[in-house]
Amino acid sequence: MATLEVKNISKSFGKLKAVDNASFSVPKGSIFGLLGRNGAGKTTTIRMMMDIYLPDSGEVTYQGIKSGPDFNSKVGYLPEERGLYKKMKVLETLLFFAEIKGKKGRAVTKLAKDYLAKFDLADRMNSKIEDLSKGNQQKVQFISTLLHDPEVLILDELFSGLDPINTNIMKNIILELKEQGKIILFSTHVMSFAEKMCDHIAIIDHGKIKINGSLASIKAERSQRNISLNYEGDISFLRNNPIIENISDYGNSVGIKVKEDKHIQQLLKLLVDNNVEVKKFDANDISLEEIFIDAVGTEAEEVKNV
Repeated sequence: MATLEVKNISKSFGKLKAVDNASFSVPKGSIFGLLGRNGAGKTTTIRMMMDIYLPDSGEVTYQGIKSGPDFNSKVGYLPEERGLYKKMKVLETLLFFAEIKGKKGRAVTKLAKDYLAKFDLADRMNSKIEDLSKGNQQKVQFISTLLHDPEVLILDELFSGLDPINTNIMKNIILELKEQGKIILFSTHVMSFAEKMCDHIAIIDHGKIKINGSLASIKAERSQRNISLNYEGDISFLRNNPIIENISDYGNSVGIKVKEDKHIQQLLKLLVDNNVEVKKFDANDISLEEIFIDAVGTEAEEVKNV
């Protein structure tokens, strides 16, 4: 049974319909990705979940109860627009945010120091926030969302601007929290993070939920007759081939959809006969990026972040 539910929420700003009748649910002990390009409606949806914006219609419930101050006290929220007090010191900042959420004492101080050590910031605990790099400030703000032991984590564009090492540290912490039964929802437009981490996803575009459900079932539904191919060579001969329905090209990696199941083996033979070096040929497989592009299109239209 879903623990966190978004039910038919909508929000307009003047003539702009930022979110249009969006619904999805997040089970306990799972990682949920709210996916969309910039301006798709991700941040507005999250702000309605946090009562920063009131929805024009619809509601958000947690364990069957409409969200409100009690729900917010159980959430660790990382907003897209980071907000730290620049003149405060790092450890002082963490303990301040923990106390706002009702947590203080030696245990919280120890936990804060442990997290700082994990992120290689132990030697900066007495530095002012303004003296940290943007990436280190982001790490501090992420730690501040964890110290009150929230039941739900809502993270808006968590991985934006982080290097691979710190991204991996955050990923491991999130997986640990999932194992503890927490609900983790993060928004992103980076499909590689979502594909590796998420149990469930919703793809939002122009304020509407286009795809929603478990990632495994979504991929299974859309992977029939699709081949994920890594290769070296020239595959331009496939462009007008009658067995090909669609090609999504990413350079040396492509997704190829054939028209019938029997064409899968024919495709492999074509590649070999044309001296293409096949490094990976996964039949009935599809990437989340291919699903995303199919759902929202490829036009470069973008509105302000909402």
